[in-house]
Amino acid sequence: MKNIHSLVFITMGLFCLLAIACKKDKDDNLYTVTNAPMSGAQENPAVTTTGSGSFDATYNPDTKQFTITVRWQNLSGNATLMHIHGPAARGTNIGVIQNFATLFTPTPAGSFTTSFVINGTTQTQEDLLAGKWYVNIHTAANGGGEIRGQIELVY
Repeated sequence: MKNIHSLVFITMGLFCLLAIACKKDKDDNLYTVTNAPMSGAQENPAVTTTGSGSFDATYNPDTKQFTITVRWQNLSGNATLMHIHGPAARGTNIGVIQNFATLFTPTPAGSFTTSFVINGTTQTQEDLLAGKWYVNIHTAANGGGEIRGQIELVY
């Protein structure tokens, strides 16, 4: 019986060591989305356009840093405004919480990448992780937004 207790104790110890050894590094503690679609159909009201886009996003809850790469093509004209809105559910409009006005080239097709630390007031981790942020791109022909995509991150 003493040998069985010793074996159980040793086995538990090994499991604990394995659990510690397999713990994620801080760099792995990320929420991400890759190639999320942007379209006129996601705008409210929906926009008929040949324009489309996609984005990749990453959020690190340890540093509060959010990184996004936005790609767009075939817009009705030059992109005039681009920003993140929130908090809003899919199909709901709300105000801007992060403006990208000076970060992109105003063209009908392009891409850019930027990072920022969420401020914890108008930009909260809870809203971001609940999928209540969206990115959209405006043009002269579609002043309310030509294409839009909901930011829904996964761990």
